Amino acid sequence: MENELTIKRFIEIRRELGYTQAEFAELLGVSNTTADIERGRTKLSGKVVAALLKQFKINPLWLYGESQQQYLESSNTSVIPKVVTVDSSDNENMVLVNAKAAAGYPQNIQDATWYRQLPAFDLPIPEFRNATYRGFQVEGDSMLPNLKPGEWVLAKAVEDLKDISANKIYVVVLQDSVMVKKIEKSPNSQGLTLISLNETYPPYRIEPFQVQELWQVSSKITFGVDATTEKGLLRQLQESMEELKKQLRA
Repeated sequence: MENELTIKRFIEIRRELGYTQAEFAELLGVSNTTADIERGRTKLSGKVVAALLKQFKINPLWLYGESQQQYLESSNTSVIPKVVTVDSSDNENMVLVNAKAAAGYPQNIQDATWYRQLPAFDLPIPEFRNATYRGFQVEGDSMLPNLKPGEWVLAKAVEDLKDISANKIYVVVLQDSVMVKKIEKSPNSQGLTLISLNETYPPYRIEPFQVQELWQVSSKITFGVDATTEKGLLRQLQESMEELKKQLRA
């Protein structure tokens, strides 16, 4: 029979990460479901403990009640952009990541060649020169009323999770998704809470190591009807940047 605390903590991990018993079993290489582990009928195998450590950085000592630290490596998370994109003259440019591309973004985050298929623009405005910016298309309605599905945001790279502000909106790149959220830091732990502006979406907690990149939203880019052409897109992008420049000066 497995130790009750270990079972409790195993269930806690699954629920915290948002998986069903069947989904969690598949991730951990357990046949069918984790129900028997959670009922205490099956012991937690070394293979499962190793999978929890490898995939989610779960501290095995915490699992067995020997430590208060749930996650390993949670303090030295790097959220700096994995790839900085440049134009043919080696000047940094700005890539636009639409909703379709965002689905593949986490998997291709370190593949410099992957970014070349996306539309990119040079940044003619001096204020943008020494910072990395990226455009992201908003998917879903979780940030209504501020951001509608299909709208775009212009976002600046965040270098450290310590720089998070509760008043800002962020593009959060996790291991399996790209989302636009507000972020709150947990006062008594390293945890972060992702918050939607649309109250029908409940907030949920993540750990720092789950964040691959973090971008702070600077402004909304409003593309009109002629934004389907690259020329129209560029013009509206530049208009949006002029607006942002005014904000920066103010």
